[in-house]
Amino acid sequence: MKLNYKRTILIGFAFLSICAFWQFYDNEIPKILKYSFGLGETATGVVMALDNVFALFLLPLFGNLSDKTDCRIGKRMPYILIGTVLSVSLLYALIAVARESGNLLMFMFGLLFILFAMGIYRSPAVSLMPDLTPAPLRSSGNAIINLMGTVGGIFVLVMTKVMLKEADDPAKTDYMPFVISIIICMVLSVGVLFFTINEKKIKKEIEDQGGLKSFAEELEKEVSENKDKSSMPPEVKRSLIFLLVSVFFWYTAYNAVTTAFSRFVGEVWNLHNNDYATCLLVATVAATLSYIPIAYISARIGRKKTILAGILLMGASFIITGFYPHFSFSINAFFAFVGIGWAAINVNSYPMVVEMCKADEIGKYTGMYYTFSMAAQVFTPVFSGYLLEHISYKTLFPYSFIFSGLAFATMLMVKHGDTRPCKKGSILENFDVDD
Repeated sequence: MKLNYKRTILIGFAFLSICAFWQFYDNEIPKILKYSFGLGETATGVVMALDNVFALFLLPLFGNLSDKTDCRIGKRMPYILIGTVLSVSLLYALIAVARESGNLLMFMFGLLFILFAMGIYRSPAVSLMPDLTPAPLRSSGNAIINLMGTVGGIFVLVMTKVMLKEADDPAKTDYMPFVISIIICMVLSVGVLFFTINEKKIKKEIEDQGGLKSFAEELEKEVSENKDKSSMPPEVKRSLIFLLVSVFFWYTAYNAVTTAFSRFVGEVWNLHNNDYATCLLVATVAATLSYIPIAYISARIGRKKTILAGILLMGASFIITGFYPHFSFSINAFFAFVGIGWAAINVNSYPMVVEMCKADEIGKYTGMYYTFSMAAQVFTPVFSGYLLEHISYKTLFPYSFIFSGLAFATMLMVKHGDTRPCKKGSILENFDVDD
């Protein structure tokens, strides 16, 4: 049984469209709130945390609903189509009407509806790959999906440089050409998916091959083998708690920079030509290219040491960047180090959580992992936004450095889950990470 690479790439277009939207949302919505509507940093932080608050209940809700759906075009495709149509329509209206009118209430309602529309198809789109991929091949399949998502993010960063021309007054910046390019990307991506992927037909073929059945049998076997094991020992539970707290701290550090950097460059470095997009693009590409080397390093020195090295690299890059009085091309090098450090953390942290639990509790502890990461992404835009507004924009990088240091300290206390991962069976499997 071999992975159908062409089909998996086509399935990945759904994730590409999602990542394209969120790259725009995280980079440009804070600037619009600040410059077009005059919101303070604290209020902007609250708005930017809404997507993570929505995710806490919308993702499981629509994931579960799509599990129970059965129609002619499949169970995931209806949600993907409806969510995409609503998202691009509302995105156009948000920028063309609500922003241009200067009506904050209209803009906020539009933003809430967009977040709801994205919530409709985010889980079903992510679920499509495991639905249509034989169980033994899902690691390589997930690698391709992650790479397609990276392509979506890179597309938006490139379009930011090409299509988005800031006016002298940021409030008068013309966003429409840029937004239209994103809408076209999302529509074409989902259009390719819809016209090339027959969800029901492919799923039946995999079921006939026994691909889905074998996964269920393996899971049942694992549960049976582990069901008599005692509860998690206290020392392991202690390590798990410290690891989850570390997850909260490093997401707090990283998300603060990715959310506020587009405004920081204007306020501190007086940079208004979207050069910030180059920095974020460098970090994204560096992270993607470093997955394979990091996988080999982890296999040699272990997950914990690799994570600690990643935290050090990321934290050092944050504080050094914060010392720059104005923008310099060399800053891109430090953002590359941020990307590498973040990849080192992300590749190894989730497997460490799973390593500490029984086979029949993986879902439970996966939920814990995402609870702590999402909680950080709700907390940090608000708290860091308050500091930016009431103290100084120059607090951004010291803030991220401090939380990186806290993550390093709590990670030192983790004593379990450090089994060295086996070498991957193929190069693509090294991209199989949860972020």
